[in-house]
Amino acid sequence: MRLRLVLAVLSLPALAQAAAEPPLSSLTLVGPPAIVFKAGRDACDGADVPDASARAFRDATGAVALFGMHYRNRALRGPDLDRLKLDCKVVLDSGEKADPALYDDRSWITATWTEDGTAIAALVHHEYQANEHPGRCTAKGYEACWYNTITAAASTDGGRSFLRTTPPAVAMAAPFRQEVGQGRHRGFFNPSNVFADGRFRYVFVSTTGWDRPGDQEAGVCLFRTATPADPASWRAWTGIGFTAAFPDPYRTKAAAKGAETCKPVAPFPTPVGAVVRHRGTGAFVAVFMAKKGDMAKKGDGPAGANFPESGFYWTSSRDLLSWDVPRLLVAGTTLYDDPCAAAGGLIAYPSLLDPRAEGRNFDDVGDTAILTYVTLKTEGCTITSDRDLLRRPVAIKVWP
Repeated sequence: MRLRLVLAVLSLPALAQAAAEPPLSSLTLVGPPAIVFKAGRDACDGADVPDASARAFRDATGAVALFGMHYRNRALRGPDLDRLKLDCKVVLDSGEKADPALYDDRSWITATWTEDGTAIAALVHHEYQANEHPGRCTAKGYEACWYNTITAAASTDGGRSFLRTTPPAVAMAAPFRQEVGQGRHRGFFNPSNVFADGRFRYVFVSTTGWDRPGDQEAGVCLFRTATPADPASWRAWTGIGFTAAFPDPYRTKAAAKGAETCKPVAPFPTPVGAVVRHRGTGAFVAVFMAKKGDMAKKGDGPAGANFPESGFYWTSSRDLLSWDVPRLLVAGTTLYDDPCAAAGGLIAYPSLLDPRAEGRNFDDVGDTAILTYVTLKTEGCTITSDRDLLRRPVAIKVWP
């Protein structure tokens, strides 16, 4: 899941001006990084590399399953977040099939939700890589032929296996088929974790936007549902309400006519790594990565800023729609930077997890948590499969 795209963004005030606003929260690194998974040491085969933000839940026995690997999906398992080991059983494989209507080319489990630890609903980042299928793309490059959809899979055995439905279950799709608009990356991609607020479950999902139909702006959209087990129930924020649906364009004739659009939420310039709710105050904290020079997305909330350094940032909110000014947590060359200039490697895919989370889905935090992220070694201009999943302790302060 090579995310080399940076979403189109709008110019905003400089960070020096915006940083004068008082922050809602503070995140502070309080310890060194430690390795959770090392590809060269812990892999079951060559497909085992961390390639997404970490997502965890407790199953019905209280054991932890953590996802965030490659498109031959396996889980790290253990009695708790401190003792995880890769389980070599593939829970969801990728068929690499040429028919885009099957949504079974390459799939990553990128978000999960469970109420009981037995039935698990998963949102799946699906890439149709048309350049790998003869005759399916007028261009030749990966990004020019890349068509993304968020599909769904489900488990009835605590995440030991996941199944797709027939026909495929589509949660968020662009309102056109993969052959439309080739020449750039298209669709919905990289969900955040699923997280709760009252009776609803929420997720942030990125899009590069499209011109027709509907004039969808690029950015990060907020979706919600009361029933995560029903992929068709997700609705996106439009600026007025949670009403926009994005059904399967291969099976919904109306998808291309009068297509709805979602309103991107500021200030995120790139996919949201994770959102957690602070138990003491109820405030939300989000982490994400940004490249130096990116511009924070303009929205209805406080003014954002351009990012003076590459790295991981955090921001916080009371209502999920208005977020405060992003602040740097970890400086480093990210997956959005030029790998040719990254002699020390890259960092990517941040997430926040609290080992003492009260929720089964690790969507809440106290005053401490662990930042998980991936390091990727480079060779010249090539991003290699030599990757580590790391964890690092952070202290969290949220002002009431």
